[in-house]
Amino acid sequence: MDAKNTFQLLDDHYDELRQLVAKFSDAEVGPLAKKIDVDEELPTELIKKLGEQGFLGAYVPEAYGGAGMDYLSYSIIVEEISRQCASTGVLVSAHTSLGVWPILAFGTEEQKNAYLPKLASGEWIGCFCLSEPNAGSDAGSLTTYAEDKGDYYEIQGVKNWITNGKEADVAIVFAKTTKTPNYKGISAFIVETKTPGFSVIKLEEKLGIRGSSTAQIAFDKVKVPKKNLLGGLEKGFRVAMATLDGGRIGIAAQALGIAEGAFRYARKYSTERVQFGAPISQLQGIQFMLADMSTKIHAARLLIYDASQRKNRDLPFSKQSAHAKLFASEAAMFVTSKAIQICGGNGFTREYPLERYYRDAKITEIYEGTSEIQRVVIATHELKEVK
Repeated sequence: MDAKNTFQLLDDHYDELRQLVAKFSDAEVGPLAKKIDVDEELPTELIKKLGEQGFLGAYVPEAYGGAGMDYLSYSIIVEEISRQCASTGVLVSAHTSLGVWPILAFGTEEQKNAYLPKLASGEWIGCFCLSEPNAGSDAGSLTTYAEDKGDYYEIQGVKNWITNGKEADVAIVFAKTTKTPNYKGISAFIVETKTPGFSVIKLEEKLGIRGSSTAQIAFDKVKVPKKNLLGGLEKGFRVAMATLDGGRIGIAAQALGIAEGAFRYARKYSTERVQFGAPISQLQGIQFMLADMSTKIHAARLLIYDASQRKNRDLPFSKQSAHAKLFASEAAMFVTSKAIQICGGNGFTREYPLERYYRDAKITEIYEGTSEIQRVVIATHELKEVK
């Protein structure tokens, strides 16, 4: 699709950025995508190149070593990287939205100076430790505990589903500092993963995004200096929810990239595959599928860019990010399914990339808040408007 003309009023620099990222993605990411999926690992050299391009510190101010771009630019970066490889796209998204942004938004000046330059350059990778074996959508029920030991906190617990868990050098960790039955006792901490007691105890074997590490992490009396408390004592739930609002835009952009990649492949295939003496693109049934796919992709892009621009302008965007994430993730599942249908038996084989796109798309309906949670968020906002 012609992403360039999604918003006629966008400044030209967004189009220039898209072309730059697309060129990088096509040249550096695309040729590795199948190997990344099969090997279930992202090459360290590719991660290094992402950092060198400024993609891992897109909206970090230049004063802290970042590229000094805005949130829409970041969304475009995730979209274009994910168009070739969703595993690479989610490393960028989780690192930037979940590992970097909380420090940028809630960190002290000392914390920003200590961590942002290394994270923005890609020297260090970040992750976000909120979910637990028995605390997924219900984040307030987490049981990881941080005990006040005077000069430091000592963290004990287990975290699940941690994207970038294997690669991470820095983790944003959420733990109870007061043992409450709800979210009110949660605090956030910046934890360096080389700290004694921090360990990856399991890597998940997954349906999709196989190149992205998804870890279970144990905290066994991990000592964290008090200066690494993030956002204030027992303000962790606020940090988590604000972070996830922005993170949803990143995952929506990932879903959009997956859908765009599958669509382009199926569209091209339809013009080359001849049946009954003509390209199948001339069949009305194929044209209708392409039309529906195109429409959903365009609508998803509008929702994502709207949420991104609202965040840029410090406008409320929680509902809009939920709109974007819900619609884009479900559009990705629709588009990748139809892409396989257009390519028939070929689309079902691993020789073609569509089965990978399809597998990768599913997770976008689950992480960063399931589709059901997005509907709860949207409905809650709408009902608040009733007078």
